[in-house]
Amino acid sequence: MDYPGLFKNYLTTEKGASVNTVEAYLSDLEQFSGFLKGMNPPRSLESAGMPEIRSFVAWLLKTDAKSSAGRKLAALKTFYRFLVREHYVDMNPAELVALPKKDKLLPGFLNIDEVFGLIDQPHGDGFAPLRDRTILELFYASGLRVSELVGLDIGNIDINIGYVRVIGKGRKERVVPMNRKALETLGRYLGARNIFLQGRPATDAVFLNRFGQRITRRAVGMIVRKYLLKSGILKHISPHSLRHTFATHLLDAGADLRFIQELLGHASISTTQVYTHTSTDRLMKVYDDAHPRAHKEK
Repeated sequence: MDYPGLFKNYLTTEKGASVNTVEAYLSDLEQFSGFLKGMNPPRSLESAGMPEIRSFVAWLLKTDAKSSAGRKLAALKTFYRFLVREHYVDMNPAELVALPKKDKLLPGFLNIDEVFGLIDQPHGDGFAPLRDRTILELFYASGLRVSELVGLDIGNIDINIGYVRVIGKGRKERVVPMNRKALETLGRYLGARNIFLQGRPATDAVFLNRFGQRITRRAVGMIVRKYLLKSGILKHISPHSLRHTFATHLLDAGADLRFIQELLGHASISTTQVYTHTSTDRLMKVYDDAHPRAHKEK
């Protein structure tokens, strides 16, 4: 029985999972299947029980981060829940296996001077530098996830009003405003994009590679790394770090956490609290301004 194939069909047709989610779940399942085959005696997916899954998680934790092991365990829970529903197995052996507690590590972020220097790195009015600058501007202006940025279509953008409509996790749609600088850069890029597409097949994708096709997440990561090196920033910064930078600077400037939550598209405020942090100086200023006992007597 092709259980991975059936699971893939279930995720795609019934759950409406994204391509990235399906690929991740199937990769996790393949890794678990390989682990089972290496046991003595070898085990199959349908015969695995709680001990095998616990052993798999313990094996993962020798090399993987807790968050990674937890995600793979969650994939197994979903897989066996599907097998139980379809009556391929009698019980979900992963259901009672505890998720390892996540390490709450904040992603890196840039200070204001660093992010301004990064955005200023792409030079020229050609297609590629305008595209790269627009990508960096949008990350910092709107706090988009990299998957949201590469998934943007022309119809998702309204330059006149100044917003971008994105489809986030769980296929949830949200509207995010853009600042003036980002709108100006985006306008110039769209003009260059139209010229670039002349003689090439039409596409709705906003950001394109050199072949006129939708740019990939990997390519965006390479663009970010390229300009980090050019700007002399030695921090470990990813596209997600620019999203964190966006949220951090808004919070430090006094934006409400609920407002930032809405902009980022987080279902829970606790997720927003992980992605944002407040400087000690701002905390002390808020305390001094607000607490009656903190005021010095004249």
